[in-house]
Amino acid sequence: MKLFQQISRFCYCLILLSSSKIALAQQKPVRVEIDPKIQYQTIDGFGASDAWTCQFAGLWPDEKRSKIADLLFSTKLSKTGQPVGIGLNIWRFSIGAGSAAQGRASDIGDEWRRQLAFLQPDGSYDWNAMPGQSWFLKAAKTRGVNQFLGFVNSPNVLFTKNKKAYSTDGNCNLDFDQLDAFSADMVATVNGLKKTAGITLNYLSPANEPQWKWNEHNQEGCPYTNAELAKLYRGVNAAFSKSKLQTKIQIGEAGQLDYLYNNGNAAKGNQVFEFFNASSPNYIANLSNIDQSISGHSYFTTSPKQKLIDVRRKTADAVATIKGLKYWMSEYCVLGDDTLKGEKRDLGMVTALFVARLIHHDLVLSNASSWQWWLAVSNGDYKDGLVYIDSNKSDGQVYESKLLWALGNYSRFIKQGSKRVDVKMPEENIDQLYISAYIHQNNLVTVAVNNTAKDIELDMVVKNGKETKVETYVTSNEYSLTPYKKYKNTGKILIPAKSVTTIVSN
Repeated sequence: MKLFQQISRFCYCLILLSSSKIALAQQKPVRVEIDPKIQYQTIDGFGASDAWTCQFAGLWPDEKRSKIADLLFSTKLSKTGQPVGIGLNIWRFSIGAGSAAQGRASDIGDEWRRQLAFLQPDGSYDWNAMPGQSWFLKAAKTRGVNQFLGFVNSPNVLFTKNKKAYSTDGNCNLDFDQLDAFSADMVATVNGLKKTAGITLNYLSPANEPQWKWNEHNQEGCPYTNAELAKLYRGVNAAFSKSKLQTKIQIGEAGQLDYLYNNGNAAKGNQVFEFFNASSPNYIANLSNIDQSISGHSYFTTSPKQKLIDVRRKTADAVATIKGLKYWMSEYCVLGDDTLKGEKRDLGMVTALFVARLIHHDLVLSNASSWQWWLAVSNGDYKDGLVYIDSNKSDGQVYESKLLWALGNYSRFIKQGSKRVDVKMPEENIDQLYISAYIHQNNLVTVAVNNTAKDIELDMVVKNGKETKVETYVTSNEYSLTPYKKYKNTGKILIPAKSVTTIVSN
């Protein structure tokens, strides 16, 4: 009886497979035209943040923490050709405000969200004070990461008005009488990491999501108006210039994309104009260490569909008003919208497809030069991690997510310096397939997000392109950025149902 059941199941699977092939054969291939000569933004890279979990995960047994680092940063292949990791090339290092040293007196109840600091309560520096995060910095570098960004949620508690790492009243908590001291701390941090860890911070972001009040004291944070931010940026720039640091200061980190353009908030919005237009009183773009980029976060703008589109087009339009200015999408996780809620960890394809579609729109509609996830490692029951771990400070299990590998379809193959190129496809397929393409040293990388429950075949026409060999990599319920099929040309490329597929042509 058991043998009969097994044979029956096998026959049923053959019937399904045969039916799928027949259905695919009956479908008309989707014609996609790619023109490598029509080029848009240059891609700087893809990244994630070490907050807050890496302070503990970096102290786990070497086998476990090395596995996490491999998943995030490695560009190696296994013996079977499977990518070992997703090859992030940007690592965001959280410069804590010292709430961890305050313990419960910090008023931040969750110790996983309190942050360590090199600067100690007595004003001295302990360069061994952040061993977990420092381990991940070094692990990232040894695996090929070449861009490091330090970001500040709150100034060190020595420099805040209430001596806490959050705002008491929802207003700026930095004591501007301590601006020089705060700026000196940033210089010391950059120099200290270089000397003790061998890590050069290419960028420093001295304020994060300044539009929010940060008065709930569930994590470190500090609000700022645009005028206060301009004062902050000028102070840090003066200290960097005096110390001859090459580190660039990143502007913005807007908590929501519409703060980058004129959204009606005179005090905290319209940041592209405020900081990069010479007619603004808050103009700082001409300072020596200011990076010619502005960053924003994709939160709260993912639905409904028209809002997602409009906000990103307005972001692109605002950035385009300043010659040479780039836009970085520097933080996102699923906080929740009408389509998908942030609560409950999801290791599967629902979140992976949702985020892959968002990455597509951020790159294609708002012309993001970089796309960065929030928590690289999460211990929570929330859709905020690429890799998940048990909520244990010393050891536990490591869990991969399909989201990790879906991001890898972009980060692993779209090299730093790639140019996004023009893609045209039939109007009727736009809500089924999300396709973007990138060229680097004559190699073409195309990423297709198939949001449907059916396999789709692409007839990919590359203008002025030669016949090339093609290999595809698939992330789906069955695969995790797995080598899938090889082709002699781009004529018939299979994009599996509910998948993110990368097409590498060379």
